[in-house]
Amino acid sequence: MEEVFGPNGLIARNHPDYEFRPGQMAMASAVAEALENRRHLMVEAGTGTGKTLAYLIPAIGIGKRVIISTGTKNLQEQLFFKDVPFLQSILPRSFRATYLKGRSNYVCLHRLKRAETAPVLEGMEEIGYFDEIRRWAYDSDTGDRAELTDLPENLSFWRHLDARSDTCLGSKCPSFDPCFITRARQSALESDIVIVNHHLFFADLALRGREWGQVLPDYSAVIFDEAHQIEDISAQYFGASVSSYQLEDLIGDISRLPLTDTDGAREITKSSARAVRLADQFWMSFSSDSRTQFSAEQRFNINPEFFARKRADGELEATIAGERFMAFKTSLQRLQGALETVKEPPPESDAILRRIEQMRFDLDFIAVGDDPMFVYWGERRGRGVFLQATPIDASGILNDRLFSKTDSVILTSATLTSSGSFNFLKTRLGVPDADELIAESNFDYGRQTLLYLPPRMPDPRSPEFASAAAREIIRLLRASSGRAFVLSTSYTQMQMLRSLVEPEVDFPVLMQGEAARSGLLEKFRKQRGAVLFATSSFWQGVDVRGEALSCVIIDKLPFAVPTDPVVAARQRLIDQQGRSSFGEYSIPAAVITLKQGIGRLIRSAQDRGVISILDPRIVTKSYGRSFLQSLPPCPVTRKIEAVESFFVQSDVNASER
Repeated sequence: MEEVFGPNGLIARNHPDYEFRPGQMAMASAVAEALENRRHLMVEAGTGTGKTLAYLIPAIGIGKRVIISTGTKNLQEQLFFKDVPFLQSILPRSFRATYLKGRSNYVCLHRLKRAETAPVLEGMEEIGYFDEIRRWAYDSDTGDRAELTDLPENLSFWRHLDARSDTCLGSKCPSFDPCFITRARQSALESDIVIVNHHLFFADLALRGREWGQVLPDYSAVIFDEAHQIEDISAQYFGASVSSYQLEDLIGDISRLPLTDTDGAREITKSSARAVRLADQFWMSFSSDSRTQFSAEQRFNINPEFFARKRADGELEATIAGERFMAFKTSLQRLQGALETVKEPPPESDAILRRIEQMRFDLDFIAVGDDPMFVYWGERRGRGVFLQATPIDASGILNDRLFSKTDSVILTSATLTSSGSFNFLKTRLGVPDADELIAESNFDYGRQTLLYLPPRMPDPRSPEFASAAAREIIRLLRASSGRAFVLSTSYTQMQMLRSLVEPEVDFPVLMQGEAARSGLLEKFRKQRGAVLFATSSFWQGVDVRGEALSCVIIDKLPFAVPTDPVVAARQRLIDQQGRSSFGEYSIPAAVITLKQGIGRLIRSAQDRGVISILDPRIVTKSYGRSFLQSLPPCPVTRKIEAVESFFVQSDVNASER
């Protein structure tokens, strides 16, 4: 590692922006040792450590196939299009790398051909888009829709063309050989390094052992970058879900089956119509009944009593929702029977029957809700209804399917510890015995950063908090000349703060939701003094370097919403075991989220800025010490005058540079 990362090493001789980083070399050595000795490793690598090269080079050197899973597609692209070519140009040993996204990012050639003669478009304006996709698909090398840069992101008919696993015909498909998924899988088989994202990795892990849907080849090691995200992401794929959109897509695909059996087609049409009608009645149960009525952000638990009620004699009697559920489920069974009796069925029918069977199983699993290790919940988003069963604790599943079956798993992120300990994530992820390393950042936080904790703030749960927070934000923005992120813990709070602050400042004000995330960030970078009000999706994975972002203001300590059914179930399980969910779950999870938000500020050795946390509990509550101990080592002030002086000095230094 000294020969590669040292002051006179390989990277120093070839990288124009080389800077010796002791933390990077320590991390690279630890990763190399873990891979060599088939050990698991957890590495917290602070911003500026250079962690991507610190794990890439040992992964290449081990001589076995390694999966690298990232938290975002942006990081995937950086690795594949920037870091990998650089290493291929300087390393003495040649290696092959490939880059895979989730299957829905790729066009399915077979479905595209079917769509040319089937009704999948919702309006005349989509004809041009469809023709452009058709021309592109037969010329593309990858089939990745990201190449279609001039088309709208939300094409309504793309879901009828993509290569998702539940519609895949596998080797029976007439387009199997030219299929982009087939080619991607072959490329992965021939590669030493396979770069994916967490969603694809866990979707693939959930399908391992089945005959269909698996994309990734076998591997000896996995490296998770942004590993703090994997509990929530993995839980999505180890649970069960049914949605109104899922049924809509299923019925649409059935209607486009090329059937030669006239009698069978007639029965399928009747059964499909019946399933749609009874499903619509079932979905209504989640909007008209007071027990099931909820907004886009509200969620509720589904329990056995949801679909039945007890009579006076103690017997169970089905509710209206229960009767609708049984009718809907029976209609799916009838539809399945109609498809199974078709003479000379087309190849697509196998995948459709598999989907109906899975939907029936998931509906039963969610409705019965008798596994105490799952939480059963649903939500309405727009016109769609989503029913979910989510494992409360994914640690056992991850240990069984990942850690016990993989030689070496490397978990890294800038935020893996709480109060300097890995115990929280180690427990939540089911990590067995693992090596640990905290690789210090190369940034000088004592010089580059100031932490401002305003005095005399009201309790964040009080009605006075919003107006007091707005006053502090206005003072901070005037001191920083805008150039700030205002990060809130809820949409309601974000909107309220924006409405109170915007009339009082002269800076361009942007807010999450007004445009796509990439577009908002581009505006923020270009508009001098811009202020962006945002919530959860901007707390991580956002990189704005330079003076454009000089202040990060956080309204409240980011405790998870206690009414969220998954969060509530996790807390309840810990409490039932005689432990403290607040101390063992709520505080460490909030600390990691806070560290992510604060990490938006300092992204290079030249950046300078102020972090402000408006929540007084960080100093008034005993648990506030856990948050303070986890923050970067920087000066702390309670005086706004110190903030003003900091920015005056920063601007002087910038002008001198």
